Amino acid sequence: MRVKLPVVVAALALAVSACSGGQSSPAPASSAAPIAADATDINPQPLDKLKDGGSLRMSIEQWITQYNSNQVDGMQGDAQAITALVEPTLFVSDAKGVPHPNPDYLVSAEVTSTSPQVVTYKLNPKAKWSDGKPLSYKDFEAQWKALNGEDEHYLVASTAGYELIGKVEQGADATEVKVTFDEPFADWQSLFRVLFPAAEYDTPEKFNKHWIEKVPITGGAWKIGDYDKTAQTITAVPDPNWWGTPPKLDSIVFRVLDPAAQVDAYLNKEIDFVSALRTTDAYERLKKDPTTDIRVGARWDEVIILLNGGRGPLADQKVRNAVEKAIDRQAIATVTLKGLPVDPKPVGNHFFMPNQEGYQDNSGEWGKYDVEGAKKLLTEAGWAEGNPRTKDGEPLKLSYVMSADSTQQQVDQATLVQQMLGQVGIQLTIDKVPGNDFFEKYVNRGNFDLVSFRNVDLIYLSEAYSQYQQPEGDNVFQNFGRVSSPELVDLLKKAQVTTDRAEAIKLYNQADALVWSLGHTIALYQRPQIIAVRHGLANFGAGGLASDDFNKVGWMK
Repeated sequence: MRVKLPVVVAALALAVSACSGGQSSPAPASSAAPIAADATDINPQPLDKLKDGGSLRMSIEQWITQYNSNQVDGMQGDAQAITALVEPTLFVSDAKGVPHPNPDYLVSAEVTSTSPQVVTYKLNPKAKWSDGKPLSYKDFEAQWKALNGEDEHYLVASTAGYELIGKVEQGADATEVKVTFDEPFADWQSLFRVLFPAAEYDTPEKFNKHWIEKVPITGGAWKIGDYDKTAQTITAVPDPNWWGTPPKLDSIVFRVLDPAAQVDAYLNKEIDFVSALRTTDAYERLKKDPTTDIRVGARWDEVIILLNGGRGPLADQKVRNAVEKAIDRQAIATVTLKGLPVDPKPVGNHFFMPNQEGYQDNSGEWGKYDVEGAKKLLTEAGWAEGNPRTKDGEPLKLSYVMSADSTQQQVDQATLVQQMLGQVGIQLTIDKVPGNDFFEKYVNRGNFDLVSFRNVDLIYLSEAYSQYQQPEGDNVFQNFGRVSSPELVDLLKKAQVTTDRAEAIKLYNQADALVWSLGHTIALYQRPQIIAVRHGLANFGAGGLASDDFNKVGWMK
């Protein structure tokens, strides 16, 4: 099942466009209707219409080095998806993004007290780990203690929600778990959504190191059958000890492929689905392929540029604001989405997509393309005019870090940003780094000035907190650019404990306006979910906000 976290994955490639002047590029007229927030397209079929057996071949963008998706190095999207496939996924989302208990693991899960807030979980008594132990309160307790932020030796990606828990204990019997909160938490279903085994989670050593390049214990319908680092493939197979409805497929094969090679690999029938958004040419090639279905959904998927305020010139908020003003987001969206059945508009929010309740454009002056305004800010920050500008004899020079495996479009995007910043006197170097190192050694470690990637699947807004959380020493959580403020943290904490939906939306929008003004992240556009899928593949494709159920995926008879 697709994990629903605001994970970061490699950015969609963009096509280069010349830019000049100080006005935003006009958006072309589009006849494309807005995609509904609950749009999905997966060829839904009953299981009796599917073949038994067969394989689903999927591409991933790098070899997985950390499978613990709660560890700071485990937030890469492919790693999280594989982990969620083989570990207990307690909640699944419907097409509207609403979570529901997964009956394979939970008989029920509900708030049984509001003062204090208590959530009671009734576990499926059949559910067990691959070491034979049943799921129990001990697994919940170990995960809470690892993620509540009290022990800095656990290198956690986020403490959101877990830090509000006061205690975890066994309920009426061994199948009941009671979680008591010190403060109410609106997104309580986001906690323990992917459950990990206490046997491999109850010490910092296990948490940080036992999940490196392997999954030590599983607890689902699937397990890892083979890790082939030479062939760069990871193969999941059905677990014969599974207590639920058995999967239809014999295997799911994850193969590391350069993004630039994925469309050709699909057309050569080496993989079974691929994003149809690589280029307009790729989209047209895929549409014409007689073995292909084009499926369209509405995933929470935002392409961003992250600014690193933890070092160099970007430590100055005025310089970050100048970079915001210097980038023509409309030009990027127009060029990138040209020829696709979507309206090419920049997105003005970091928490809500344009097709969601709560969306409003909070970008204000910081989202407006304004070359002269950018120049003024740089001058105010002490950077004298020139090409590049200088301060105390030092040039205004920034780095844009990208994966060496990037497509030509991604290179073109970097070049476009380079041209835009050059207009205001910022010298931007484009630094390519090994694909397998991109996140772990550069993004996660703050070894960049600008970097572009995607935030996806922000179903629970509280999970965005770690992206803006104040770093603590070497632990930056997911705030890789180290930009935050007490006011922003306070707003997000208030939103987390606000159970009134309308009030929470108001707080998140106030926080979003601060994200823009701080120069934390430049939101570019919502990436449409347009997927090329091999004809005959059922219950899979463009799932939108809904979780994928790989136990039901299969090939038509």
